[in-house]
Amino acid sequence: MRKLFASLTILLAAFACGSPEKTEVSSETTTPKIITAGGTISEIVVGLGLGDQIIATDRTSTFPASLQGLPSIGYRNQIKAEGILSLGPDMILVEEGYLNEEVISQIQSVSTIKLEVFPKTQSKEQTIALIQQIAAFFEMEEQGQAMIAEIEQDLQNLNDFLSNSKPNGKAAFVMARGPESLFIAGDGSFSESIFGIAGVEQIETNFEDFVPLTPEALISLNPDYLVLFESGLQSLGGKSGLTKIPGITETTAFQKDQIIAMDGLYLSGFGPRMGKAALELAKATRTQEN
Repeated sequence: MRKLFASLTILLAAFACGSPEKTEVSSETTTPKIITAGGTISEIVVGLGLGDQIIATDRTSTFPASLQGLPSIGYRNQIKAEGILSLGPDMILVEEGYLNEEVISQIQSVSTIKLEVFPKTQSKEQTIALIQQIAAFFEMEEQGQAMIAEIEQDLQNLNDFLSNSKPNGKAAFVMARGPESLFIAGDGSFSESIFGIAGVEQIETNFEDFVPLTPEALISLNPDYLVLFESGLQSLGGKSGLTKIPGITETTAFQKDQIIAMDGLYLSGFGPRMGKAALELAKATRTQEN
């Protein structure tokens, strides 16, 4: 009897505790599969430590380099809802205005997918606010604050340099997509904003955003520095290809070889590296005083 009771006790304990296999399965949690659209959003998500959960992203998401090895959903108006949905995401994080409304509506019609749209950034304040919003979305406020603290340190380093340096002239940003597709930045453009943060004076313009670059305008504006995206300079054939731009040889920027090329996302993204990009631009256009 005692042996039977002991056997029953052991059997009941086993049922109460459950098998080791069942316990292991019940402790598992599902890792959400994320798709991002917008280089700045992608960089922030990776910065929060969620890079391994991103299953696909867009063509502007070039940093960190690991993102470039992921499936691409395309670029802006070329992106189709079918391509996104076929990847089976749980979450989609999108920059405002990046996808057309039809694509947004199609994704929103799928109840199993959480779609979140975040604003585009073009200032220090907006960058910090975006990081806070994305961190809150993932309930990772502490990690978000750590990213913000790093930006604030970068901006302090920038301010220290600005307080001990002086500008060497005015700069212009040119958007190049080959010698036949050239645009110059004006008021309200991203370059006006990043130039302001970096202590760089933009050439005086009487137009908004971007307008086609003409030889007459380039000669008249005569920038001391010419800033381009690295991809833009490459589309012209490198520095030697700048001579394809009519009027450029008459500018101070060309004559003094004061041509600055920076990565597009780094310079214009206003993401976590914004302070570092501004400092690099400042050091390229200002002289440090003793």
